Amino acid sequence: MRIEAVNLNGSNLIRDNNNVKSKNDEFENMLKNYLDKVNDVQINAENMTLNMLKQDADIHEVMIATEEAKLALELTVQLRNKMVDAYQEILRIQI
Repeated sequence: MRIEAVNLNGSNLIRDNNNVKSKNDEFENMLKNYLDKVNDVQINAENMTLNMLKQDADIHEVMIATEEAKLALELTVQLRNKMVDAYQEILRIQI
């Protein structure tokens, strides 16, 4: 009976690990960009409110900007809740 050597090629493991890191970086960048946009909407609504107090902006524009900021924040909270739920579900998986 002939016994062959087992070929444990570590390069596949390293390549797979680099691919996972790349996907993590993509997700991280996407999430950061989204949060930056939400922050910009919030800042814009605040600036519009301050401009209205100085009588430089119309009340309708301020209300639209404020509502947009509110909706963006609500969506962000819902996305966070879904991500936390998904994470908790992963933790419940038995191996």
